[in-house]
Amino acid sequence: MTTAPTLAANLFDVLSERGFVAQHTRDAAGMRALLAAPQTAYIGFDPTADSLHVGSLVPIMGLRWLQACGHRPLVVVGGATALVGDPSGKTEMRRMLTREDIDRNAAAIAAQIGRIVRFDASATGAKLVNNADWLVGLEWIAMLRAVGPHFSVNRMLSMDSVKGRLEGGGISFLEFNYMVMQAYDFVHLFKAEGCALQMGGQDQWGNIVMGIELGRRTADAELVGLTMPLVTKSDGGKFGKSEKGNIWLSAERTPVYEFFQFWRNVADGDVVRFLGFFTDLPMAEVRSLTDGGGEKLNHAKEVLAFQVTRLVHGEAAAAAALASAKGAFGAAHDVTGDAIPHSDLPAAELAAGLGIVALLVRAKLATSNGEAKRLIEGGGVRVHDIAVTDIGLKIYAAAVQDGFVLVRAGKKKMHRFDVR
Repeated sequence: MTTAPTLAANLFDVLSERGFVAQHTRDAAGMRALLAAPQTAYIGFDPTADSLHVGSLVPIMGLRWLQACGHRPLVVVGGATALVGDPSGKTEMRRMLTREDIDRNAAAIAAQIGRIVRFDASATGAKLVNNADWLVGLEWIAMLRAVGPHFSVNRMLSMDSVKGRLEGGGISFLEFNYMVMQAYDFVHLFKAEGCALQMGGQDQWGNIVMGIELGRRTADAELVGLTMPLVTKSDGGKFGKSEKGNIWLSAERTPVYEFFQFWRNVADGDVVRFLGFFTDLPMAEVRSLTDGGGEKLNHAKEVLAFQVTRLVHGEAAAAAALASAKGAFGAAHDVTGDAIPHSDLPAAELAAGLGIVALLVRAKLATSNGEAKRLIEGGGVRVHDIAVTDIGLKIYAAAVQDGFVLVRAGKKKMHRFDVR
């Protein structure tokens, strides 16, 4: 894990400057006043898979800045809430998981968060807790009597996480209970850990508000909530996906080089925002990197890719990915230092679509169509860093990156087509 910067700054101001603040339950002055003194705050992560994806980096970085500004983070792994499933942002019910699945997933994602947030016994050291420890053993009737009178069904139905599901076809009674469980978590953590602040994605607003109300009614607690925006791309598309699907924090699910390239290839309009969200760089440096746009943005994207990969996978992995990217996508050389063969490719040919088999032969990466097909069928062909599995694939203008198309055969052979 890398060491977070030490700041003598108010967390609310830091998060606001970097674009993290969506909603908060006190006004700005009240939030600053609260965060002028050390607080314990939590964010929950449901272990529904054995890895988090890049969308989870926003709340994780929120915890990192919380710690850097002198506060104590609680990382709550939802071992119990994952048995129910959060309906927020979902159009249908999640697949039911076993306790064994959930425990295994919880251990994996705790390790991922631990690379970015420091866990230790210091005053600002993060602490990992699992809500299964206090929820699973509760008796149903006792739970209903303790918290049921404090929840209005009409109020719950007004929350976006529930309304969205009702409008989309319905919500199960199982999932409807999720809000009650998360509210109970907040009150429990206030009593057990002195935690008065819950943070989370914007889709968690309703769950957080219900926890605040439960705390006021059952524990005379003045709890506070702050949500962070759900990240979308500048073109309105969904963030965190590539042609292959989700971009995961696990190197087994998303190899480090693919992870690096995801960030290297973000749209120009997303660079400033993503440097604010996903790196430790001071915002003055972010502005310096990106002011003026143009070619500066290519360097800024490289910085973004390196910094995020360093946080998630470590310095050595980030350096290796950067070196590989500079070799493969640089002007003249591959990762061994040898010159990359290159030739011109008229843009008009890509407009009509150029078959990958013909492209391999043209690049002299295969001596015949038959050899090209065998290379593809053997899994040895990539365009840029995307594996090719279809011998009938056609390459179009959308494949052009930084003015060229890079075709690879095996680990070392490649050819760069400069599109004119």
